[in-house]
Amino acid sequence: MGIMGRLSMRRAVVLVAAVLLAALTARLGFWQLDRAAQKERLQAAIDTRRDLPALPATALALAHGEAESQHHRRIELRGHWLPQHTVFLENRQMQGRPGFFVLTPLQLPDGTAVVVQRGWLARDPVDRTRAHAPTPPDGEVTLRGRIAPPPARLYDFEGGASGAIRQNLDLQGFAVETGLRLRPLSVLELAAPAANPGDGLARDWPAPAADVHKHYGYAFQWFSLSALTVILYVWFQVLRPRRRPA
Repeated sequence: MGIMGRLSMRRAVVLVAAVLLAALTARLGFWQLDRAAQKERLQAAIDTRRDLPALPATALALAHGEAESQHHRRIELRGHWLPQHTVFLENRQMQGRPGFFVLTPLQLPDGTAVVVQRGWLARDPVDRTRAHAPTPPDGEVTLRGRIAPPPARLYDFEGGASGAIRQNLDLQGFAVETGLRLRPLSVLELAAPAANPGDGLARDWPAPAADVHKHYGYAFQWFSLSALTVILYVWFQVLRPRRRPA
């Protein structure tokens, strides 16, 4: 193969590589735009559910397939607290401060129970393993809250899956552990109960939001890389050779 043949082969390889790279990065950019559109639809659904009237307690989901469509709906429940099953989820933050999410099951009139995220408790600065929240009131209580998925999972440290203080809470495992018929969701308590207004728990739950802007940022990066690939190819393979003397 002569010199001209080798040059042509090299240019063909460079062309194919540039086309593949530009196409791949452009495809990734469109994929991020699609992800952003999905998140925007999700955010619209969240906003719509938050504005709906409170869900009747009798309609609270019993099956996993029903639970997701109820997330972020407001609800009012009546029941009895089960403080003996209170769990403190550690390494949880509220307004940038480390502490615990305090979770207590609420037994409903039909005998089922729902895990209520009662609020956030600051971590003891001296002993991080010490957590104590006021015992919820006895008797039937009325709770106003917002339906939510179970608390987000964090990395499980050794021994962090059991005990009163733990890293995560798996609802199915917790149901087996306690013998309760748990609903496949949780409820965020939105205000201190009237019977115990000074319970010391913070309830500044962040508004549910789908993170859309990061996908637009990623899309911009991928499209920029695709455009840069085309520009560099045109400069080094088309324009610059023409500027050289024969």
